[in-house]
Amino acid sequence: MSGVIIFSVLFLLLLTGTPISIALGMTVLVFLAFVSTLSIDTISIISQKLFTGLDNFSIMAIPFFVLSGTFLATGGVARRIIRFATTLVGWMHGGLAMAAVLSCAFFAAICGSSPATVVAIGSVMLPAMLQQGYTKKFSVGVLATSGGLGILIPPSIVMVIYGVSTSESIGRLFIAGIVPGIIMTLALLIVTYIVARIKKFPTLPRASSGEMWAAFRESAWGLFLVVIVIGGIYGGLFTPTEAAAVSAVYAFFVAVYVYKELPLKQVPKVLLQAANMSAMLLYIITNAILFSFLLTTENIPQQLAQWIIELGLSPWMFLLFVNVLLFFAGDFMEPTAIILILAPLFLPVAVSLGIDPIHLGIIMVINMELGMITPPVGLNLYVASGLAKMGLTDVTKAAAPWILVVTAVLLLVTYVPQIALWLPNLLYGVSK
Repeated sequence: MSGVIIFSVLFLLLLTGTPISIALGMTVLVFLAFVSTLSIDTISIISQKLFTGLDNFSIMAIPFFVLSGTFLATGGVARRIIRFATTLVGWMHGGLAMAAVLSCAFFAAICGSSPATVVAIGSVMLPAMLQQGYTKKFSVGVLATSGGLGILIPPSIVMVIYGVSTSESIGRLFIAGIVPGIIMTLALLIVTYIVARIKKFPTLPRASSGEMWAAFRESAWGLFLVVIVIGGIYGGLFTPTEAAAVSAVYAFFVAVYVYKELPLKQVPKVLLQAANMSAMLLYIITNAILFSFLLTTENIPQQLAQWIIELGLSPWMFLLFVNVLLFFAGDFMEPTAIILILAPLFLPVAVSLGIDPIHLGIIMVINMELGMITPPVGLNLYVASGLAKMGLTDVTKAAAPWILVVTAVLLLVTYVPQIALWLPNLLYGVSK
């Protein structure tokens, strides 16, 4: 009964337009004030959680990855990655659009943020595609959807949050996201090529091997960040949090001293932008941790696990239930809050059904990617809408073919777990 009350209060607050971070905190306060029979000692412990919720070493990876992405987005890295991607696929049908998909994949691998990927790549590629004769609808659909790769291809801020909320290995999650990320990128490229060929969109001249090499050499400083983060974590040189700090320092060095497109006088502005984004995420995390603690105190995860076990759901039915619930949650909530609230609820049930927690994590991350491109709260849609000066409904219709692709890849990864688990099991051994 307490679970019904808690989620009813949260849903009512969200219906009134209350920001998710405030809604989570208010739900806890309302429950404690009018429903709970908890003792004073327990209530004092919950109040302390509001201040100690961020006292976690792994959470420090989030502001560092945000800072790294901000430096890269403003330091000329995105433009060089776009040039390199264009030399690779620009000669095909819809080559510029395919270059946009590939650029999003490359930038996602060094950024970790979906909206930042849309802004960094879209601000350059959208005008270029329109100038080349692509329709605005097609261009926006490609960019809005491909930007979602920012939370699937590691390093991913959403993966960090899942790892923190479930105490799973963030490094293992990063490795698990590589193969699904490659499959998602290839699927988006194929659909983009097919649509562009049908609509007879233009191609670019084929780049010579010398032009490819020159473009790669220019973008190599940015792309090398992938090697530093993933290689450093797998090689045991540093933890994911330390990798995030290294990536922030490296991104600063590349933007300011290598590409020299970020003057030192502009660095405080970049720091302020990163601080604003980090503060928003950390505030949501704090309240979500408080909310999760209340759920645990009321034994709601255990009750949910027992209820699902009594229903006799098979693993595939449970995963279908998870996907449907996450789809609707993604329509109304921000990915950070969804992961922090639902991951601790799903994990005990998944483990009891023999589902690997890393596999569950990748499923949740792809669902968050889907949520970023579906209305009414799809953040990528809003970012793309702002870039293209189009209404949200028009952007959603434009993204529809690629949304179906993301859904298809989600179902593939859901029911073929080795797609996510093969590489981490190969590198780290089978988890116990």
